[in-house]
Amino acid sequence: MIKRIEDLFLEEEKILAPYAIRSSMNGGRIFPEKEHELRLPFQRDRDRIIHSRAFKRLEYKTQVFINSEGDNFRTRLTHTLEVAGISRTIATTLGLNVQLAESIALAHDLGHTPFGHAGQDKLSELMKSYGGFEHNKQSLRIVRKLENRYPGFVGLNLCRETLKGIMKHGGDYEESDLNSERSDDGPSLEAMLTDVADEIAYNSHDIEDGLEKNLISPEQLKEVQIWRRNIGEAEARFRDTPLILKLRFAIRSVLNEMVVDLLKTTDSNLERHKVKDIRSLHSVWRTGIRLAVFSDSMQEDVSELKKFLTENLYRHSDVLAMSQKGQEIIEKLFHYFIGHPEIIPDSYRQRIEEEGKFRVICDYIAGMTDRYAEQLFSGI
Repeated sequence: MIKRIEDLFLEEEKILAPYAIRSSMNGGRIFPEKEHELRLPFQRDRDRIIHSRAFKRLEYKTQVFINSEGDNFRTRLTHTLEVAGISRTIATTLGLNVQLAESIALAHDLGHTPFGHAGQDKLSELMKSYGGFEHNKQSLRIVRKLENRYPGFVGLNLCRETLKGIMKHGGDYEESDLNSERSDDGPSLEAMLTDVADEIAYNSHDIEDGLEKNLISPEQLKEVQIWRRNIGEAEARFRDTPLILKLRFAIRSVLNEMVVDLLKTTDSNLERHKVKDIRSLHSVWRTGIRLAVFSDSMQEDVSELKKFLTENLYRHSDVLAMSQKGQEIIEKLFHYFIGHPEIIPDSYRQRIEEEGKFRVICDYIAGMTDRYAEQLFSGI
């Protein structure tokens, strides 16, 4: 039997928690479209994101280590897939809309520049007098305007609820009815939890990449309580096992501990604050209470881990050298294109009159992969 969209709506209603976003509550699309007869709205969003050019390019964008450093390190794409996986687990366990959570996760880093956060910092600096740059805003800009795949509209025309989930709260987005809804009601629980899933993913996988690159050591990591706790269990349970397997067990255990704590704390908060439906979820948000958080003890552990990674990995001389190289590439490309806008692709150049040279060149550079930026750099 083929399940049509009416059947899928009914099935979804049976499994979702009262405070989950139903597909019927997707908010519609900026450009009205007829519903697909076999796919739910957020499923279409997920597919559109995966098929986008910006998503494909994440494969060759830096997470911590640039692509040329080796095949086993995370890229922006593998990080995104890990965030999506964690988001699915969390959404499934709490009875939330898995397809919405996954769509938000898959789109959350589309706006990242080449060369990771160092690239973002440099582009932000270069655009300071021209409207600024921030990768979360760029992700929204990509799905709303820059992707060009469909004859009936610009962008991916995602559901409004997906768009609001992509918008990081606290960010200074331009005034719009979408931004007003987001500011008044707050994010969906799916968006809140996906935001924390991002943090869980990079906290755990940066340990693994740092160890793989030999920039941090297992002994150094024992300064951190959450690591000490989990490597201690690995050493006790697997005495005769090779060290690499003990380390991998501990990394998975750290990730699992964060996920379980987030789930339990969020569930407890929902009960404590009597969140029974979407309306009460919005009411709690307006009071300033954050529901999707770690417990106090876990937050202390996570903060300690983040401090360790900042001091010992992100500020390691090797990482800083790679970051500096990436920033030099972006700066040189930016100034070169400002002086020679005629050489950028026509699909960008034709928007200069409407949006200005600086914004268009910013879009062009932000969309580059590391290797493409390096290739252009070597040729100028």
